[in-house]
Amino acid sequence: MPKVVIYTDGGARGNPGPAGAGVVIIDGEKKAELKAYLGEKQTNNWAEYEAVVIALGKALEMLLRDRELEFRLDSQLVVEQLKGSWKIKEPGLKAQAAKVRSLLKDFGTVTFTYVPREENKEADRLVNEALDERV
Repeated sequence: MPKVVIYTDGGARGNPGPAGAGVVIIDGEKKAELKAYLGEKQTNNWAEYEAVVIALGKALEMLLRDRELEFRLDSQLVVEQLKGSWKIKEPGLKAQAAKVRSLLKDFGTVTFTYVPREENKEADRLVNEALDERV
């Protein structure tokens, strides 16, 4: 079976400020889109992690636990921290990373790849919709 590609993005207006998350899951011909408003006083990096958390929850719901998942994010910080290449100093991000790692236990092969912002436009659009609509 081909791998499932998951684009995630998070953002905060004001940083910290109102935050949102966007997720696009591509499983062959099937595509799922999610957006979520994350509250008023969050940072961009916290929102980036929360988008991964939301995506993992949806992947479980879609019964993708036995599939290879490739996350594509335009946050090099989050990618490198989740790979274990960079230290996490911020306590709030340590908690977010722990949440992601806890969810990863339910899956087999999961990779995190940094992509330029131009390759993450759909997830970015969903972040902005979530912020505009306060979904």
